[in-house]
Amino acid sequence: MTGKATVVKNAGSHFLLSALPDWAPFPAVLKGKVRLEGSAATNPVAVGDIVTYEADSAPDAEHPATIVSILDRKNHVIRKSTNLSRQSHVIAANVDRAYVVVTLYFPQLKLPFLDRFLVTCEVYGVPATIVLNKTDIFRKEFPEEMADFRRIYSLAGYPILEVSALTGEGIDALREDMSGGDGCRVSLLCGESGVGKSSLVKALDPSLSPKIGNISLSHLQGRHTTSLYEMYPLSGGGFLIDSPGLRSFGLVDLERDRIAVYFPEMLKAASDCRFTPCTHTHEPGCAVKAAVEEGRIAPERYRSYLGMLEEDKKFR
Repeated sequence: MTGKATVVKNAGSHFLLSALPDWAPFPAVLKGKVRLEGSAATNPVAVGDIVTYEADSAPDAEHPATIVSILDRKNHVIRKSTNLSRQSHVIAANVDRAYVVVTLYFPQLKLPFLDRFLVTCEVYGVPATIVLNKTDIFRKEFPEEMADFRRIYSLAGYPILEVSALTGEGIDALREDMSGGDGCRVSLLCGESGVGKSSLVKALDPSLSPKIGNISLSHLQGRHTTSLYEMYPLSGGGFLIDSPGLRSFGLVDLERDRIAVYFPEMLKAASDCRFTPCTHTHEPGCAVKAAVEEGRIAPERYRSYLGMLEEDKKFR
């Protein structure tokens, strides 16, 4: 028997599948050398991938289902490690919206990380929302920094949700946004280590605790089944892909002269540059540099762009 389902858990060489929007996970393994055409990522199958599988109904079957192919993705989020290996890894596929969780402090915000994540979402067609956690602290202690943060990313055109997993502020708005209205939206939640992502998941749906991550893989006892990425159904509607805290986020397969295209505010201004193409670094009559000087593009975002240019040059 063959069927089609979505990957809802990646546990290394073993997976859980479910025929969304129905939630009834069942285990599967990957057949032979299934690969995505043209992909050099370390993981050929990611959470969110829609796959075809062959089911084995025999009572003594070693594996109830085997993944035989991966359907074309509508989008995905991919990162490159910034260590020497420079390997790429697909975080999630077929995402309706990505939510990147950040904090101003505790841990301190790293704008290059956030901007690389946002650029990647632009490259692969994933709508992105910024979730600023721990706002109960920042509003009291760092109001000017909060205002600066809003300025930077409002100019860039990104929605910002201010939340507190501790007090519950903004959680209802985030939950409603993730539901998508039809209850079928697939959301990705990402962020650096320590930003309170796990606490946000519990605030969004109290039934989701670390224990919920241990969806039964009893037939695989004794094997390595540590889950790196996993999808959960949200009680408020929709599905959430949770990911481990990230320490770095490198860009994948992005040509140096295309980086500026994926800064929405720079793309808008670039149409008025005197020269085409324009790197927005040294050319006379550059509308992007003029927009930075006039405050229509945040200098912080422009510096992130320059940093990406330098990183690209470094690894060529």
